[in-house]
Amino acid sequence: MNNIVPVRPDDGLTQPLPQSAEYDPGPDWRWRFWSVFSGQALSLIGSALTQFVLLWWITDTTGSLSALATAGMAALLPQALLAPLGGTLADRYSRRIIMIVADVISALCMAVLIALFLTGDVDLTHVYVMMAIRSAMQAFQSPAAAASVAMLVPRPFLTRAAGLNQAVQSMTVVAAAPLGAFALGVMPIGWALAIDVATAIAGIVPLLFVAIPQPSVRTVPRGALAVSLWAEFREGVALVWSSPGLRPLYAVLAGVVLVIMPAFTLVPLLVKDHFGGGAAEVALMEGLSGVGMLLGGLLVAAMAPRRHIVWILFGFAASCLSLALTALVPRDMFGAAITWWFLCGVTFVFGNAPLMALLQAVVPHHLQGRALSLLNAIMGLAAPVSLAVVSPLGEIIDVSTLFVVIGVSGAAVSLSGLLSRPLLALRAEQT
Repeated sequence: MNNIVPVRPDDGLTQPLPQSAEYDPGPDWRWRFWSVFSGQALSLIGSALTQFVLLWWITDTTGSLSALATAGMAALLPQALLAPLGGTLADRYSRRIIMIVADVISALCMAVLIALFLTGDVDLTHVYVMMAIRSAMQAFQSPAAAASVAMLVPRPFLTRAAGLNQAVQSMTVVAAAPLGAFALGVMPIGWALAIDVATAIAGIVPLLFVAIPQPSVRTVPRGALAVSLWAEFREGVALVWSSPGLRPLYAVLAGVVLVIMPAFTLVPLLVKDHFGGGAAEVALMEGLSGVGMLLGGLLVAAMAPRRHIVWILFGFAASCLSLALTALVPRDMFGAAITWWFLCGVTFVFGNAPLMALLQAVVPHHLQGRALSLLNAIMGLAAPVSLAVVSPLGEIIDVSTLFVVIGVSGAAVSLSGLLSRPLLALRAEQT
């Protein structure tokens, strides 16, 4: 027996489950769901605040599109490369423990960065490295958290859970940008980043006490564990590749991200160069985007749409077009620009929340970590590629024109999914 490794550590708070599509989470599922994800929401506030503070510091210090693009790649590439491993581990080991470890490491990295800022020894390389480590931790934390949802709520509640969860995440955007701007105005950047450590602790504490059900998996010999992990990753790839609907869905999403992702990294530069604004204007723009995402999440939760694919394709297309219209606003009409950016947030959730609900309903429970992490990997790899392409292009054309091109192209890619009959036939009732 010494050569056998238990594939699901018995931590006392993880419950083995049969691989059944009709899992009953029990009468106390609401309490468990909201305990875990309200804590994660607080952690997200800190992460979003950190992202705002660091990107504005880079923008204000360098004013360089290349520096922002490098930061974007540091924040995205590690997560993309490690996402398949993170998803495979989330399907094999305790998702609760994975989330705790990832949050602890991220908090420690931020503590190092805080010390560097407070001592005045920080430079761009330090920021890039810490962003990369935190990105790597997201490769493990994100699929573990996402795959846990289907095990915490009953199946009929999945769409509403996706909408409510999206609303909670949107609230973090609403709070983080103004908090980040306020913190930069009243305290040194090092202390502003300390808020992230406090919120990470708030995210960890509920996980120490709340059980998260885990699908049962088979044990494997110790020496064969690496081979087993590779085989399980390939099982996730095979699931997507063999599905006539999931394959084009993943392709369309990768195409949209490939086109659109640079815009969200370059928002501070658009505000500074095109509209002549500062940190407060960036905070206002991103905060109202969060309000739009919150509204969109609440609307999705209330409507619980069933034609998920239609909402996904048109939602993302409308979001991309709203982004393009933001950059078309004249320089002296910033109020109109933030209105379009607000609509960009609303319509983004119209696509994103049904997407999560569809995947959680279609993909078997024991494969969700791998399927979701594969999607993260594909989109994550597309993002750094697009940033690498846009970086030199941004030196040739102005940032507002770049946003228009990105937005229109993203909408076209999203609507191209309407040409795929298998994609349009994908239903949440499939298993």
